[in-house]
Amino acid sequence: MKPGTRALGIAESYRGAESTLAGCVVRADSVVDGFAFGSCTVGGTDATDAVLDLFSRLEREDVQFLLTAGIAPAWFNILNLHRLHDATGLPVLSVSFEASEGLEAGIDDAFTGEARDRRMATYRAQPPRHPVAVGDNRLFVRGVGFTDDREVEVVRAFTREGGRPEPVRVARLAARGADELRRLSHPPGSENNEE
Repeated sequence: MKPGTRALGIAESYRGAESTLAGCVVRADSVVDGFAFGSCTVGGTDATDAVLDLFSRLEREDVQFLLTAGIAPAWFNILNLHRLHDATGLPVLSVSFEASEGLEAGIDDAFTGEARDRRMATYRAQPPRHPVAVGDNRLFVRGVGFTDDREVEVVRAFTREGGRPEPVRVARLAARGADELRRLSHPPGSENNEE
């Protein structure tokens, strides 16, 4: 893969009712090339829209891939990878870092009625996860918009050390920093203070 190939990584951090999303553009040679920030509701259904808004505000026509840290940010706010692909025109990868039995039991335990059914339908419509070996690490990916084994090539090309692709690793660091800044700027109870 060419060193200047760019991917947008999306990750989140949250405390409380709102999750901070960070988008980070990183080249295949690990050069960080741009940031954008947004938010979505913890336990909501707006994560896909929030990612699309973040992508739109970046205005980066040079980005070739979209990578997300997992498929369920902000407590089961399920991402629709097909919709992300259709709206951006980019191949989309959801990358996770641990083996699991999936999210169905967690969704079933956390929600009821329409809230449960909506999340479950979105989750079940996504492609299945499959493992990808990167050095000594094993990642789990879901891809939309890729041909052949291209998603494996993308994951490996953007993963340097520590088993996390650079776009999502740096985006996670940025989201944590932005979330901490938000917390410091608006400490609990400060919304009622008036001078």
